[in-house]
Amino acid sequence: MTAQTATPGPTPSPTDPPTLEATERILQEIASVGRCLEAMDLKITDLTTTSSSIRADIVGFKDTADALDQWLTAVEDQMAALPDQEAELRSLQAKFTDLEDRSRQDNIRLFGILERKEGSDIKTFLQSLLPDLFGIEFSPAPEFQRANRIGPPHKATPTNHGLP
Repeated sequence: MTAQTATPGPTPSPTDPPTLEATERILQEIASVGRCLEAMDLKITDLTTTSSSIRADIVGFKDTADALDQWLTAVEDQMAALPDQEAELRSLQAKFTDLEDRSRQDNIRLFGILERKEGSDIKTFLQSLLPDLFGIEFSPAPEFQRANRIGPPHKATPTNHGLP
């Protein structure tokens, strides 16, 4: 028996022009690659925009951190000055208490004097009342910077507000 070998069709050589089918497939692949490149370009644009936004946020955070650092430094400086301010406050409070006490040392409070006994001039009334109360003649007569009656002033015409 003789062996018959099938001869395949002609083999395309590299210099032969591509067939229509091969050309369409190549064009489809090129179009697919183009779509992939466009998609990648959009993603790169999105990444660039996001990166710029993140960079702006970082700059804003840096500015905020710098402002907070300055504020913290100011607060620390104030905290360091507190002991001195506290000592000064205590000194001023002691001086205030002393001055307040000294301003009261010349005050006299009299209780039990009938109302309206002083008339229209309370200072003259007190100058005549004190020698009688203490049984001493003052020489010179006492002087008063102020004289006040404590309590609400009485009206010239009392009203009974419907009471008998």
